[in-house]
Amino acid sequence: MRPLSGINLLTRGAILATVAGILIASLADAQTMAFPGMSVTIGGGDETGNVSAAVQLLFVLTVLSLAPAILLMLTSFTRIVVVLSLVRQAIGTQQMPPNQIIIGLSLFLTIFVMMPTWQKVHTDALTPYYEDRISGEQALEKAVGPIRGFMLKQTRERDISLFVKISKADRPEKPDDVGMSALIPAFAISELKTAFQMGFMIYLPFLIIDMVVSSILLSMGMMMLPPVMISLPFKLMLFVLVDGWYLIVESLVKSFS
Repeated sequence: MRPLSGINLLTRGAILATVAGILIASLADAQTMAFPGMSVTIGGGDETGNVSAAVQLLFVLTVLSLAPAILLMLTSFTRIVVVLSLVRQAIGTQQMPPNQIIIGLSLFLTIFVMMPTWQKVHTDALTPYYEDRISGEQALEKAVGPIRGFMLKQTRERDISLFVKISKADRPEKPDDVGMSALIPAFAISELKTAFQMGFMIYLPFLIIDMVVSSILLSMGMMMLPPVMISLPFKLMLFVLVDGWYLIVESLVKSFS
């Protein structure tokens, strides 16, 4: 596939800008846009229900656009995917398991770990908001609470103090006073540090196997034979005998408790 030229980029940008202008104009003038086989109406009416539906749609689209960043920075996904990737590298199986399996398993483990937090957000924030018992600002405040609690529990105080110091903000008197702008990056580097600590412990037994195999091959004068080729079956056998996936998943899930 050949790269796009500057003219093609400008053309696509103009088309996107035109479409965005049509959508904004339609929202402001409450007009109906017709497409082949369907008709879409954006805005319209002075009823509160219509306005509320439009706001909810805008909120959903915003959340969907930020979903990757939310998944990476506000959940347990970072620690899980890093540890599982380090396990694959420690064993030395190259691309086995494939990236799709590593990421898929990380997603389901993330859902399992975060389910109590998300259920609390749904109960305390989303359900009252949909039932018009609280406002949007109150729902957002209540939704941030459980997520903040989860992040504070997994974040080191040293990392929080680092970003508070860098931002030159006032020292928080209690955990709830920590701003999300400092808590999110502190949580991210705490998760990375924990993941690398777990990865180091996982690497040790496989490293010992590599050293033993290399020493045996060197003593036998078989210097042209790659040690990795000989050590890989032994590492796989060790991993299967100790039920490695069970131990790793158990350790990952319990590390968040």
